Amino acid sequence: MTSPATDRNTLIASRLDRLPISRWHWVLISVVGLGVFFDLYEIFLGGVLGAVLTDEWGLGATGKAFVVSSGFIGMFIGAIFLGVAADRYGRRRMFLINLGVYAVFSLAAAAAPDVTVFVVFRLLCGLALGAELTLIDTYLSEFLPSASRGRHMAYAFTIGFIGVPIVALLGGKLVAEQHLLMAGWRWLLIFGALGAGVVWLLRRALPESPRWLMTHGRAEEAERVVSGIEDAVRRQTGDLPEVTPLPPEPEVRSSLGEMFRGQYRRRTVMLWIFQILQTVGYYGFGSLAPIVLTAKGYDVVESLAYAALSFIGYPIGSALSIPLMERFERKFLIIFSAIAIAVLGMVFAAASLPWLIVAAGFLLTCASNVFSNSFHIYQAEIFPTAMRSSAISIPYSLSRATSAAMPFIAIPLLDTVGPTAVFVGSAILLGVMCVDVGVLGPRSTGRSLETVARAGK
Repeated sequence: MTSPATDRNTLIASRLDRLPISRWHWVLISVVGLGVFFDLYEIFLGGVLGAVLTDEWGLGATGKAFVVSSGFIGMFIGAIFLGVAADRYGRRRMFLINLGVYAVFSLAAAAAPDVTVFVVFRLLCGLALGAELTLIDTYLSEFLPSASRGRHMAYAFTIGFIGVPIVALLGGKLVAEQHLLMAGWRWLLIFGALGAGVVWLLRRALPESPRWLMTHGRAEEAERVVSGIEDAVRRQTGDLPEVTPLPPEPEVRSSLGEMFRGQYRRRTVMLWIFQILQTVGYYGFGSLAPIVLTAKGYDVVESLAYAALSFIGYPIGSALSIPLMERFERKFLIIFSAIAIAVLGMVFAAASLPWLIVAAGFLLTCASNVFSNSFHIYQAEIFPTAMRSSAISIPYSLSRATSAAMPFIAIPLLDTVGPTAVFVGSAILLGVMCVDVGVLGPRSTGRSLETVARAGK
């Protein structure tokens, strides 16, 4: 026997799940997807600034590591607090807070007079962006219908990824000289702040998630949001399909302890292990590629040009993931793309010919974005609404902690054992991660969020 509240929750979810994709959905996907860009922009900036500021401020290995890792340290903290806050205070509110705070501190970092002040402001930028991707995962998963949820979330990520190679090429131009009496790297930070301000204005028009509203007893608000969406979709597509009732979500509390009870314990353990290990493959290349290239003997501008060519693989790989999302079970897409990352990372590290460096980097970033899109969609599907943002943001913070620690480990290792040994070690860790997902991860492709939340496997 389900409670009246559970029945109302199920009806709201069922009404959203049966809607055909319309112009309303595409606007939502586009506005939310633009936020992906800023997370990747920060990762790109870490490697660029680590390479550029080494010369400008005479940084040693420790100073360089702090420049690269400061944003990740902030992201570690922000992913926890903003992710948990999104379950308590709402997805839309956190969307506005995080980009607004990021824009302010990115401008402040652009004016930093020395490395100490710079690192502090970069840490605060990271804190604001820490939960950006998990908020995107959570928010879109709660609006998009189950039959095409993976494909259309992949479209959102692709929109954000399109800007990455453009910025990488722009960065190669800007860091080489001064512009308007200011060092080029400072303009990179200013552009990030201005872009975040524009997206912040667009996000003000977003509705709150009806699924979240229902879990907080705000049924009238949820009804208004869903009725407004249905009216908009009806005007764009005609008569709507009949509502097919979904199974109710398990009634769970939003407390953090729920993540370690019942069937969610297995999923939580899987995701915590996964997030610690996935960083070495995905973020490792994005943040360390310019440094690896300078270690091979290329100067800063040359290394950024090679990295920019490799980064073209980000939007292409993301676009390639779109048709794969509903064809294959997402946990298996994660595993096979991770194997490709491991192999191509070793090729990139060992290569000395420019064409092979670019080819390996390009293919690696393509595989990385099949991997990234798959796991971002997957993690948002395996927990119920009441705990969704917290359950994925807290382990995601571990990936940021690993990213923050990685430069202190990887940069000295690059100097002592070389890039090939570093990437072989990364490949071994990715292999362990594949076993973790394969053994402990449930299936999710094509299932409603409510069905996945109740399923044992």
